Amino acid sequence: MGFIGEQVESIRSMQVRQVLTQIISLGMIVTSALIIWKGLMLVTGSESPVVVVLSGSMEPGFKRGDILFLHMSKDPIRTGEIVVFNIDGREIPIVHRVIKVHERQESAEVDILTKGDKNFEDDRLLYAQGQQWLQQHHIMGRAAGYLPYVGWVTIVMTEQPIIKYILIGVLGLLVITSKE
Repeated sequence: MGFIGEQVESIRSMQVRQVLTQIISLGMIVTSALIIWKGLMLVTGSESPVVVVLSGSMEPGFKRGDILFLHMSKDPIRTGEIVVFNIDGREIPIVHRVIKVHERQESAEVDILTKGDKNFEDDRLLYAQGQQWLQQHHIMGRAAGYLPYVGWVTIVMTEQPIIKYILIGVLGLLVITSKE
């Protein structure tokens, strides 16, 4: 009997109370992860405190698969900072460097122009049609630190969804069948 057969037999031999206890434990793990995420959002002031670099446009500074830790502050954004921003009509945030900041005197608002370090031109072609600058509401956060290569797990699971489902299934099975 293989590994899966042993796990199925283990589930059959469990009492209903044990199964319910394990399911509740799994629910607590998921709930704890959500609480940690919301806590990070509160502490960092960013709607997404952790992001994965998905392209090579910021090389050599950040490579595909690096995880960035973000924060937001009241300090004005300055040229040279690395920001993560959303474009209207696009789901995936972009990680690029601020190359120009234009402060409007009449409204005290700031216009921001970005560019990937490896790219030859600024990001105006990436912005929504007719948009020349980013505004503060587009900015999700500023890079505060990073972990190299750790985000490859996310990239692989996004590009190969079957791996994600297998991993979730195996982890769920292990939590439910554990005897502790």
